[in-house]
Amino acid sequence: MQEMPLLLRWLDPLQSSDLPLPSYQSDLAAGMDVSAAIDAPLTLDPGQICMVPSGFAVAVTPGFELQVRPRSGLAVKHGITVVNSPGTIDADYRGEVQIGLVNLASVAFTIHRGDRIAQLVLAPVSRAIISEVDALDETTRQEGGFGHTGVSSIKV
Repeated sequence: MQEMPLLLRWLDPLQSSDLPLPSYQSDLAAGMDVSAAIDAPLTLDPGQICMVPSGFAVAVTPGFELQVRPRSGLAVKHGITVVNSPGTIDADYRGEVQIGLVNLASVAFTIHRGDRIAQLVLAPVSRAIISEVDALDETTRQEGGFGHTGVSSIKV
């Protein structure tokens, strides 16, 4: 497992002293849990989208991004997910990391200060070199879109 430095700066160290640093919850976890840096409980109504502050900014190593992903327990059990999943914190961004959450459930959900609301995954980035062509190579799939290989037996 490759380790890479991630520089983190609390925006207001005195106000954030009760919040944990983003952290891995198990030895092989890919994502670090990030906590809500809110002053008062925040209730997300069904369908509501909000930005939740983290209280910190980061400097990501060039060639990497910090992906903001949902926490599976919040998503599956409560319908709370990252609205633009995965969100991206670019290597040149120095503002506060904020988490865009949406409530997909049919009931309200309340977030409290320090609740683990998302996970952050450090991931390598490749940049494309675009070449304009007159035709693309042929494949078996060609223009087959969503569901082109059939419908699964999974019921939702």
